[in-house]
Amino acid sequence: MNKKIKILMISDHPLSPSGVGTQTKYVCEALLKTGRYQILCLGGAIKHNDYKPVHVEPYGEDFVIMPVDGYGTHQIIRSVLSTKRPDILWFMTDPRFYGWLWEIEDEIRAHIPMVYYHVWDNYPFPLYNKNFYDSNDVIASISKVTYDIVSNVAPDVENHYIPHAVNGDIFKKITEEQKREFYKDASPFPEDDLDKKFIFFWNNRNARRKQSGTLLYWFKEFLDDVGHDKARLIMHTEPNDPNGQPLVYIMENLGLVDGQVILSKEKIPPEILSCMYNISDCTINISDAEGFGLATLESLSCETPIIVTMTGGLQEQVTDGKEWFGIGIDPSSKSIIGSQQVPYIYEDRISKEDFIAALKKMMNMSKEEREELGRKGSEHVRKNYNFEDFGKKWVELMDSVHENYGSWERRKGYKTWNFEEIA
Repeated sequence: MNKKIKILMISDHPLSPSGVGTQTKYVCEALLKTGRYQILCLGGAIKHNDYKPVHVEPYGEDFVIMPVDGYGTHQIIRSVLSTKRPDILWFMTDPRFYGWLWEIEDEIRAHIPMVYYHVWDNYPFPLYNKNFYDSNDVIASISKVTYDIVSNVAPDVENHYIPHAVNGDIFKKITEEQKREFYKDASPFPEDDLDKKFIFFWNNRNARRKQSGTLLYWFKEFLDDVGHDKARLIMHTEPNDPNGQPLVYIMENLGLVDGQVILSKEKIPPEILSCMYNISDCTINISDAEGFGLATLESLSCETPIIVTMTGGLQEQVTDGKEWFGIGIDPSSKSIIGSQQVPYIYEDRISKEDFIAALKKMMNMSKEEREELGRKGSEHVRKNYNFEDFGKKWVELMDSVHENYGSWERRKGYKTWNFEEIA
């Protein structure tokens, strides 16, 4: 019997609802279904009730999640390497969270290859990331923007374009009867309200770059123009997230207390989230930076059109270069912002006027026009971001990494030394 390939993963907890966690779970499931892989995942980025390892059914010992604070430590990685002897290290999210890991890449890569699923939002080319990129055997890029950035900044590193995927068996169009059943049994407003108001949906973390406060202020001005009884905004988010704004306070100050804005803050299963997209007429994302944007992809999969900022991965969702599947808003300003850790990156801000015009344009379309946008958007998702191709690409890539780079006694393609000329 062939020995299973052991993967050490580092990511958001794969059972958490975050985009990173969700995509990690999808990668895990694709690998595990082959019967050839075994996964130990350091599940981070959430507050844990306890730190006992979790065996995920139906995989048992083949899928174990070890809760960690942050994303781990040098000591944890060294311990797992020596006791579990994994064959590949796979990790995902923004490079800001992994400087500590690349500090010991020489210790790790002496034994096993490192595969980084990379999230990056925007240009200019981040030359300050080159050392990070060069410290991996393989990079998988989450969007076309990310792929272009890695190809230019670190051309010697193996780079693959593998965007997010959506489970089309869950995120799909439902019937009018099913919508009404959802209104009756699970929605926060009365069933007879279904046809009375145009519903905009916003599903994001309440964080600075997501522009949650801006959305409320601009939506209020939109309602002042078209009528407060004509449209509703559903915000599926945590209204008191410490990384965001106090949404209830803002709503009260703006007078949005009569059902113009509904806050949905409870954790809900994907099947219910799919219904939320379905009862909505349009899904919005006006982030100033967005690596990919899973919510709008899920929305299109449900045949609900989108309004998005033309930034990051959102650009490739709203159009394929020929057809449009919603409204893309070009930034009115592209400011270079930065920090000590990220010296420079574009922050793409749209204007209030363009946003309100987009809301009006979407609202004034006929139902048939919106349905056509949604139908084409769903075809776009199923063609380019489907679950099956996503899983197949990851299995093929990890098989290739195991074969071409090896591990431990059969490690290939990595030197633990290099020559340098001393003047």
